[in-house]
Amino acid sequence: MTQPAPFIAIIGAGPAGLAAAEVLSAAGGRVALYDRMPSAARKLLMAGRGGLNLTHSEPADAFLARYGMAADRLAPALAAFPSQALRDWAAGLGEETFVGSSGRVFPKSFKASPLLRAWLGRLAANGVTFHPRHEWRGFDTSGALLFATPDGPAAVKADAVILALGGASWPRLGSDGGFVPMLRALGVRMNDFVPANMGVLVPWSEVFRQKFAGTPLKRIALSFNGVTVKGEAMVSAAGLEGGAIYAISAPLRRALADGPVTLHLDLRPDLDGAALARRLGGGPGSASLSTFLRKAAGLAPVAVGLIREATGPARPDPAALAHLVKALPLTITGHAGLERAISSAGGIAWECIGPDFSLLGLPAHLPPVFVAGEMLDWEAPTGGYLLQAAIATGRAAGTGAMARLSR
Repeated sequence: MTQPAPFIAIIGAGPAGLAAAEVLSAAGGRVALYDRMPSAARKLLMAGRGGLNLTHSEPADAFLARYGMAADRLAPALAAFPSQALRDWAAGLGEETFVGSSGRVFPKSFKASPLLRAWLGRLAANGVTFHPRHEWRGFDTSGALLFATPDGPAAVKADAVILALGGASWPRLGSDGGFVPMLRALGVRMNDFVPANMGVLVPWSEVFRQKFAGTPLKRIALSFNGVTVKGEAMVSAAGLEGGAIYAISAPLRRALADGPVTLHLDLRPDLDGAALARRLGGGPGSASLSTFLRKAAGLAPVAVGLIREATGPARPDPAALAHLVKALPLTITGHAGLERAISSAGGIAWECIGPDFSLLGLPAHLPPVFVAGEMLDWEAPTGGYLLQAAIATGRAAGTGAMARLSR
């Protein structure tokens, strides 16, 4: 008698869960996707509002280094599904991609919804079933998955389970870390979720806040603890947000655990200090400081406002002004919380995860459980690295599950 195809339950319909479903269904598995939200991949759609940065085009060694302490653990998954493979995959769904001036990769449509529709269509054609409004509540004593649904409690027996429940950032989009107590009860070590790629808090004066909140800072460089990052940021009512801040958010977060820190801002990274000093050498004369800095240093009003934040009513000499333009000190008093962070750090400790992305040391009555995506303990800056690793680990978990079931 022919054995029925294995049944795999995937909990979490974000990019990692969808990627696992694609691998498993293509290999002949019977796959069901469960999610507590009413529709799939809400965070992906939110990311698409900014153009949907799919991945990055930089060389593999530089790409891998973006994952910091988790790079070695993520390396096999990223090698099996690198950035070019993701671009080819997107093209196969009808979404051609291009490389932007920063090296980031985007779909030519600049939208997430066409890609997601095509992806869900492919999964449906492969027989994947989607079960929205199913909130996972753990396992029962027989190893069945327990769900809270609109129709009441439900129990589902599966040959294997893949957890792709996301991290804990932007909880209103579906990932709130609610699974942490359940996994800890099973003996899984969980490192606390903390914000990543988050804004920082700066005690602006009321005058500066009212005038410049929502204003971009373009072509700047930020320096902290010996690391300098060029890019852009946005002044918010609470402090600073944006790509340049996110790129150094991990060391900032760690340092802020001990109290306020100082970040240095270069308002003209394209101009060396000596050239700037020559431009400012004559001093403002009878001109206002704002006019002088705008004409001599090419500073935008928001940059002049930042200088004013540092100097107050005083009129520094040209040498002091040049120093402030190149290394403006900003006091950072804290960072935004998980509810506003782009992503999260923390999650399942790598010591609990096998090379095939299975959870190790679970009770014997449970089916094999695999994990993927942001619920694992890794972080990376924005720029395509988050989505690349989510999809790559989802595919790796799907591959690991199918290999286990085949044995």
